[in-house]
Amino acid sequence: MAAEPRTMRFGVFLGPYHRYGINPNLAMRRDIELAAHLDALGFDEIWFGEHHSGGVETIASPEVMIAAAAQHTTHIKLGTGVLSLPYHQPFILADRVLQLDHLTRGRMMFGAGPGQLLEDATMIGIEPSTQRARMEEALEVMLRLFDGETVTAKTEWFTLQDAVLQLARYSDFEVAVTGSVSSSGPALAGRYGASLLSLAATDPTGIERLAGHWDIVEHESAQHGHTPDRSDWRLLGPMYIAETVEQAKKDVAYGMPWLLDYLAHITPTALGSFDTVDELCDALNASGRGVVGTPDMAVEQLTRLQEKSGGFGTYLFQGSDYARWPNMLRSYQLFAEEVVPRMNGQLEPVKRSVDRVLATGTLGADTTARSQAEATARYEAGREKHA
Repeated sequence: MAAEPRTMRFGVFLGPYHRYGINPNLAMRRDIELAAHLDALGFDEIWFGEHHSGGVETIASPEVMIAAAAQHTTHIKLGTGVLSLPYHQPFILADRVLQLDHLTRGRMMFGAGPGQLLEDATMIGIEPSTQRARMEEALEVMLRLFDGETVTAKTEWFTLQDAVLQLARYSDFEVAVTGSVSSSGPALAGRYGASLLSLAATDPTGIERLAGHWDIVEHESAQHGHTPDRSDWRLLGPMYIAETVEQAKKDVAYGMPWLLDYLAHITPTALGSFDTVDELCDALNASGRGVVGTPDMAVEQLTRLQEKSGGFGTYLFQGSDYARWPNMLRSYQLFAEEVVPRMNGQLEPVKRSVDRVLATGTLGADTTARSQAEATARYEAGREKHA
């Protein structure tokens, strides 16, 4: 029987969430180092965000980060996670995306969103209530430009006149859009044949809506002539693992309480505050929002997400400074060593081979010893014959 192919991919969605107090220049360089680390461990993808305020998510240009990371990696895919389309003239942005497709020789993934942080929009005079509509307006023309069309379009915030890109695609790169707990993201994905990035997949409300969200993707896809594929669906969640639960809790005392406090100011579904790190981690684990624990707990969480969603393609870690830098690297390493092969059936053939040998008892050792003794006897007999 042929071996089953890998069934799940893994990556990191890097906002990033850098703990206040860390040298921002060093943190930015570590983001590139993380891409190289994940590449060496066999992770499939890393996404870089776009934010302009808050002092935490300090990447202003995912395109620049991708260009830098591409020079330090070989196989990992590199995504814009995500570009805030209302902040950019869509023709110019489409031109930059195609340039990245060429520079990375097909490793770039184009992720699009409306923009998250309120202050980002207000600082450049954008009314937040217009962002989702503007995102769709920009996405519609960008997809046409990617396909080589000449586009004329006029909206209240941009004009294109016989606009055509001077480069063709290098690859058939993936296009992805974000979704949370509402139906807008899945509907947009289905309408434009894009992949879905479910950013609230482990939120108690979000996880219960996963199956319904895929129904929306399928419905909208059918209405617009697209064929969705669950293997292109990505679910995101917080996860930190160590050799023991106690060690994991000790490690995340460094950054997780701070991160959750920050998230409470920018997301409506953030976890509440807790008196101790133990209480916080226990609540995170018990609610299913995330994992602070062991490889076994990671496998349980991923299996639960498979069951709730009906099947998906990629699990994305919420990239953050939960723990100190060496511990974060070790957590990803432990995941690659112990979780990835279990989720993708890579250990079963190895175990069958080991069990097959062990089932023979000492037959192998006895046979080898007998052969060695026989060879020695033959040598001695030949030596005496010619003495």
